Amino acid sequence: MRFRNIAVFGGAALGGLIVGSLLGPAPVNAVAREIIELQRDVTSLLQGQKDLSTQMTQDHTVMRTLVEQSSDSVGKLSASMGGLQKSVQDVAANGGARLDTMSTQVQGLSDNLEEIKSRLGKLNQQLTDLQNTVQNLDAKISGGSAPAGTVPMGGAAALPPTGVGATTPLSAAPSADTLYSNGYRDLQSGKYDLSHQEFLDYLKYYGDTDLASNAQFYLGEIAYAQKQYSDAIAQYEKVLTNYPKSFKLAPARLKKGMAQLELGQKTQGIRELREVVRRYPGTEEERRARAKLRDLGVAAAAP
Repeated sequence: MRFRNIAVFGGAALGGLIVGSLLGPAPVNAVAREIIELQRDVTSLLQGQKDLSTQMTQDHTVMRTLVEQSSDSVGKLSASMGGLQKSVQDVAANGGARLDTMSTQVQGLSDNLEEIKSRLGKLNQQLTDLQNTVQNLDAKISGGSAPAGTVPMGGAAALPPTGVGATTPLSAAPSADTLYSNGYRDLQSGKYDLSHQEFLDYLKYYGDTDLASNAQFYLGEIAYAQKQYSDAIAQYEKVLTNYPKSFKLAPARLKKGMAQLELGQKTQGIRELREVVRRYPGTEEERRARAKLRDLGVAAAAP
């Protein structure tokens, strides 16, 4: 019985060993495979991380290069814009200077034209007077009477009266053409004091001629050039008041407004410039008045 128990126990032990030998290796192999797969996954993950880091480094380098290139491009564009803006400003300044020069030249041509018209009018009047004189002489000769002032046969020529009652011509004053031409020439050459006196003399002796309003206007121009803006305003106002049909009304009103602005009389100056725009459309003075009002930031027409 005891032997049988020992045999049973031994068989059981042997069976256990056999079963254990059959069942034991399977879990160990499974764990080994999982460990190997885990190591493989970790290796893949580390490699992926390394690849991602490399890609990010490359992307960062590319981005930095693009940013630097963009910065350079923006800098160059800014420099180009600055140069372009300066060019535009230079063109605008030169254009304004050219327009001012052209305006001065046109004004000079206009003055010369007015002077020529005045001289033609005088010549026409002189021709008319001469024609009338000739007709009177013809009439007197036809009537058998000697013309006044002729020398009778065998007599002496009649002398003009002298002494009390005799009239003296303005021989001390230069001719109107000489005074006006000298005054305008001296104004253009910057001899303001001399030009001022010559235009004053012109108005003194020839204040009723066609060019009197021009002489008055140039007195204002002389004062304006010398920065005597109050006197300039007074001279321009005389043109507007005393010569309502003058060709200088538009420039006189424009320069009056400019002089008021120079004195800080902004309200009065803007009002005069708006009057130029309203009264003289299509003229050079209107263009200059609009440009000045635009610079001041105000509308060309009163609200």
